[in-house]
Amino acid sequence: MIGASVVRALVVTAAFVAALTPVTCLAENSNQLPARATEELPPGLLSLLRQKKMPKHSPILVRIFKEEAELEVWKQDTTGHFEILKTFPICRWSGDLGPKLYEGDRQAPEGFYTITPELMNPNSNFYLAINTGFPNSFDKANDRGGSLLMIHGDCSSSGCYAMTDEQIGEIYSLARDSLLGRPSFQVQAYPFRLTPANLARHRTHPQLAFWKMLKIGNDHFEATHLEPKVDVCNRRYVFDAQPPLNSPNPLVFNPTGKCPAFVVNPKIARRALEKQRTDEVEYAQLLKDNVPAAPIYSGLDGGMNKVFLARFPGRVTLSKVLPYASHLPELPPIPWVDNDGSLTSKWFGTLF
Repeated sequence: MIGASVVRALVVTAAFVAALTPVTCLAENSNQLPARATEELPPGLLSLLRQKKMPKHSPILVRIFKEEAELEVWKQDTTGHFEILKTFPICRWSGDLGPKLYEGDRQAPEGFYTITPELMNPNSNFYLAINTGFPNSFDKANDRGGSLLMIHGDCSSSGCYAMTDEQIGEIYSLARDSLLGRPSFQVQAYPFRLTPANLARHRTHPQLAFWKMLKIGNDHFEATHLEPKVDVCNRRYVFDAQPPLNSPNPLVFNPTGKCPAFVVNPKIARRALEKQRTDEVEYAQLLKDNVPAAPIYSGLDGGMNKVFLARFPGRVTLSKVLPYASHLPELPPIPWVDNDGSLTSKWFGTLF
């Protein structure tokens, strides 16, 4: 007789294989599921799940921050709220701060994305990959284009968020386990942590209005630790919308059409509004104090968490593609670091 644990493992694996239709990533395709896509989580991470009272197959939520070069995995605990499980330093992202606008701009996407099983790619040439689903309905409504924008391994990026193979192995396994019996999980991709200090520092950037819109969804999550419900209408993100009281009709959102009458879930709205008002007071004071503004353009093609600088020297170069500053002259690529240390610290001071 086969043991109960073995039977359960076979059922879980079969269910995942049935649900998973690998997406083509950078021209690769295979009908076989490689061993790396079915590996169990490492013992240390399983122990952390138990410590934090997070069921192995509970939902996850991923948050990405470009400037800090960090990827956070949040997981639902037994209370039904999301709590931080682990922060992964990002090995490489390309482009500059700001959303992806068109194919070939090397920009990594920013916004709210829904990851379904079909977007999980176990056969990637970059070890393992998770397609962000760019362009989403907001991107399409705003005529933003591009394809194959991934979170993957190999620490090499062309519009993607690249991790090490070991990191993407853990992230992929967490995502795979969370999708068993569940249709999707959410990825929130930001230019930086949307604090008043960071927004004040980047107040001259042409994408400030877009980032303030993203902050609404960010605040809903941070105030409640619940996944925000995301809709799009009038070419804008709308968060945690529900029909007005006594409304007989369900809400229907058209990404390019006028927004229907809606209210924000009051339980979420109250807590989010309190956070927003506190942040606005701090932001106003920072502007009054005239804190230094960051350069609009970093001049670099992407970034890398500082923990990887010595391990992967020369992976980040001066940008040849400047989507917001095409009038600037092309610059030849030069190493991220040299014998004296980081070029960013010498050229751009402490802001980058």
